[in-house]
Amino acid sequence: MDDTLSSLAKTCHKLLSTFPGPIGRNKVAALLSSILANPKKVDVLIPSSTGERELLYEDPDLGFCILAHSYHEPKMSPPHDHGPSWAIYGQARGETEMCDYELISPASATKPGKVKKIRTYKLMPGDTYVYNEGDLHSPQRTASTSLLRIEGMDMGKVERFRYEVE
Repeated sequence: MDDTLSSLAKTCHKLLSTFPGPIGRNKVAALLSSILANPKKVDVLIPSSTGERELLYEDPDLGFCILAHSYHEPKMSPPHDHGPSWAIYGQARGETEMCDYELISPASATKPGKVKKIRTYKLMPGDTYVYNEGDLHSPQRTASTSLLRIEGMDMGKVERFRYEVE
């Protein structure tokens, strides 16, 4: 494992162990922002060959994951939460327009939930944002972008429900 990734993983583990919950996540977001301010570290963690979702590290004790994402084309995701988990988005290159939503009616396995847009904002290089359990959002990328994301668990293994904008 690269020194930059190893140091990030070790410090995340320490912060999330010492400060469980939103306080620790905010400390991890601040750490991630400082890493994203260094172009050399960004290039090491998110090389040009990075795909849309690459798992860089999964903590064996706490279960959190560090992922790299590169989008070479425009891409929009529908409103979603992170199921039983949380996520920290860290913008590395380009920009992402994010929308936050208010829950109108809950989703189930058989019926999409309904949401209402409450705000839109941009994530620029170096920006980080913590999405806690239940926070509903959607990213839109109109050009090439890269980001680091830290999830409370590997969301690639979690079934999530759909949401529609009302």
